[in-house]
Amino acid sequence: MNRVLAIVSVLGRDQKGVVARISTYLADQDINIEDIEQRVVRGQFLMDMLVDITGATVSLDELVVGLLAIGREIDMEIRVTLHNKRERPKVGVLVSKESHCLEQLITDHRAGLLHGDLVTVVGNHEDLRPVAESAGIPFAWRPSDDKDAHEAFVVEELGRAGADVVVLARYMQILTPTVVGPYAGRIINIHPSLLPYFPGANPYRRAWEDGVRVTGCTAHFVTEELDAGPIILQDVFHIEVGVDSVEDVRRKGRALEGVVLSRALQLYLNNEVVVINGKVVFKPGMRTLLRDFGETE
Repeated sequence: MNRVLAIVSVLGRDQKGVVARISTYLADQDINIEDIEQRVVRGQFLMDMLVDITGATVSLDELVVGLLAIGREIDMEIRVTLHNKRERPKVGVLVSKESHCLEQLITDHRAGLLHGDLVTVVGNHEDLRPVAESAGIPFAWRPSDDKDAHEAFVVEELGRAGADVVVLARYMQILTPTVVGPYAGRIINIHPSLLPYFPGANPYRRAWEDGVRVTGCTAHFVTEELDAGPIILQDVFHIEVGVDSVEDVRRKGRALEGVVLSRALQLYLNNEVVVINGKVVFKPGMRTLLRDFGETE
């Protein structure tokens, strides 16, 4: 008989007895804990348990109901994710004219690095239609001269595709609550600076003009405040002051942007990031626990 594995994820205010309470409940249902990762961050308790429910004396639905009841008792969020029956999240991508980030996402998707599917590419220019359609991804666009109409179109297309998460792949528009609201906590952007430094327009030029020796790019969650959402990942490169031109700086940045954006999306899709008090915290997630236990997805 093939084993049935699941992840039990717990998040909430740190308190005594959480591990014992949940472990006792699982043991009473003949559920074995195969691995466990836990930590306390900023007063918040995070835990992921890899459990074997093959011989459980309750159904999956009954297990979920029981754990949710415990969650209410201890005022914590508890989720159960079944390993071999996970749905692949649908990813919508917003673009303008630059192709390198979209191309990286497509490359990593083809390589099996993204536990999700690229279901639509929506732009405010038509330039990247060939890139999207050559990868078999539907492409739609509408000019952004009329911002309200453009954003209504974006929300409509994302909804039509059933997007669960939205990625801004060098989408050169500032999102308003029209788009941010429906996808709060589910929009990831790549910004060409080490935020919080040089937010807004022309960050590479501004870094170059200021004589900065090290800059980079930042993948972050999008909020209604420009370039101020929780930071997921950053990477850096060096500027040779007096040698590098602005174009040299941009070239170095473009080499990193797609990689950082794709890696941030991978972390999100693998449930390896959580936002606590406005800061991103890393946790094991399904893929890490399975790998450590010698299982594959």
